[in-house]
Amino acid sequence: MKKITLLLTHLMTGLAGFAAGIYFLPILIAPKGPSEQQLASVMQDNVIFKGEFSRNRQDSDHFHWGEGKLVVTDGKIAFQGKLAPGPDYRLYLADTFIETEKAFMAEKADMLHVGYINSFDGFILDGPQYSDLSRFNTAIVWCETFGEFITSARLVSPDS
Repeated sequence: MKKITLLLTHLMTGLAGFAAGIYFLPILIAPKGPSEQQLASVMQDNVIFKGEFSRNRQDSDHFHWGEGKLVVTDGKIAFQGKLAPGPDYRLYLADTFIETEKAFMAEKADMLHVGYINSFDGFILDGPQYSDLSRFNTAIVWCETFGEFITSARLVSPDS
């Protein structure tokens, strides 16, 4: 009985350590986000759309959230704010507003994958080489590894 208990406790400890490693590794190795100057430069450069990521999305929770300002220019997409740390974040553009995992999965085939997000304190991505950005009205941050919705932003014209 002692051997089984010892085996189970060691197994549980190993699994807990592995899970903690999966969670904390991206945080530990994440590159520093862009500087305030870099973000400010893009945030003022020929803005086509703007939006705001919010913690208050239906499927956002304590571990999966983002908040801050997003802009889409003719060559870049920039985010100034914070994202909950996690692995394998990606930015997508959609033509319908998305705020749940179920809605994301239903629409994923029609979305435009923009790029990989490697920092949690802002990012600047190269804009998609896509001619008709006007068909998109939502930006979504998605965790590909775990299939988790992080946050979304409704995209509107900069004059709104």
